[in-house]
Amino acid sequence: MKKPQVAIVATDPSTVLDDYHHVMNLARYQKHIDKKLDTALKVNISWHYFYPGSSTTPWQLDGVIRSMKRDGYDPALIHACHNRTVVIDAHFGERQNKQLDVVKSHGLRNIHLYENEEWINIFDAVGDLMKDFICLNKVYPKGFNIPKRFIGENIIHLPTVKTHVFTTMTGAMKNAFGGLLNEHRHWTHPVIHETLCDLLMIQKKIHPGLFAVMDGTFAGDGPGPRCMVPHIKNVLLASADQVAIDTVSAYLMGFDPLKDIKFIRMAHDRGLGCGDIREIEITGDVQLLEKRWNFVGPFKKMTFASKMQHLIYWGPLKKPLEWSLKTFLAPWSYIASVLYHDFFWYPMHLKRVNAVLKSGWGKLFHNWELKALPADDLKTRGFVDTGKEAYRLDRSRLPSVVRSLKILSTCIKEAPELSTKKKTIVQAAAPAE
Repeated sequence: MKKPQVAIVATDPSTVLDDYHHVMNLARYQKHIDKKLDTALKVNISWHYFYPGSSTTPWQLDGVIRSMKRDGYDPALIHACHNRTVVIDAHFGERQNKQLDVVKSHGLRNIHLYENEEWINIFDAVGDLMKDFICLNKVYPKGFNIPKRFIGENIIHLPTVKTHVFTTMTGAMKNAFGGLLNEHRHWTHPVIHETLCDLLMIQKKIHPGLFAVMDGTFAGDGPGPRCMVPHIKNVLLASADQVAIDTVSAYLMGFDPLKDIKFIRMAHDRGLGCGDIREIEITGDVQLLEKRWNFVGPFKKMTFASKMQHLIYWGPLKKPLEWSLKTFLAPWSYIASVLYHDFFWYPMHLKRVNAVLKSGWGKLFHNWELKALPADDLKTRGFVDTGKEAYRLDRSRLPSVVRSLKILSTCIKEAPELSTKKKTIVQAAAPAE
């Protein structure tokens, strides 16, 4: 049996575009992503504010698009893809993280799944596969909906290398979470590992091509995916095996993938991918695996918010509070999250990121609008000149209180428990008893 393949490549700003092309082809993405089909680039926005390591970087999105164009993919069949979270403003986030700049420069479609898109009942989408679900039938006894447009199109996930307070680490498998599930996806948090396995089953069923390109230029340790300690690691990963790429990422960070990451072990045991690093064919700069990063992980220095989430989903507060998250009372948790993260944590923890922002990556992000290449330049290897001025987070650079208040207002108004907005849903007949 042929081993699954994960490519790893060292990078720096001067060669990053060429490095993306190299890592994707090392992982044989053209074998998995059919040029004749529409391809979704699933952008990751873990925070609407820019925070190193948290969300898809502009050079990651740009590098993947240029690589595909260089290899003969039609830009008319490529689109960026975003999900919505009640505590994350995706439109604000794609601007703050400079992803929208990249999409516009290449003239691609920019699709927000919760806006003017049809969602189809899961039974119509996957049929009898539902019988194999580990937990989703119990979480959603009446079924749930997924984006209709996903059926029959390729998807390339664009996660970053980082830790996560729910799943220890997050990567390719977790990146499907927001895009596939409806607004009530927080109902799955108590069974998040099982959910990620069910979602991978769905993806393997509906997507003819499934691939992931992971950015580790910045990498995040600690209580991610937002409140992290960022590090400069200068690595890129790519694979068609969603379990295997998460395995290599977890291994790099210092975890034992099969022992420390439950969703990797579960997916491996169910044959959804490879979670045993000894069984993965690793190509490229394999010497990078010799010096692991020994991240402390998300649980040693948890934030107040993450401690409370653990108490509610898995601790003594589960019985008295978790029920409220499935009722009209649920917006209390969204409000608490925005108040804590946007108004308190972000402005109070700027020093930890400014050091890494002095790097070439920080300069490149700050000067992206000036340094970004013309869309038809497919030969320049990267950004030799990233500019003199580095990006710096400070209180004067923070979005205004008005913006934060608007986000707070939006999270209440668009809370699925309260919203009067109706998506276009294709209703399926209930499966036979």
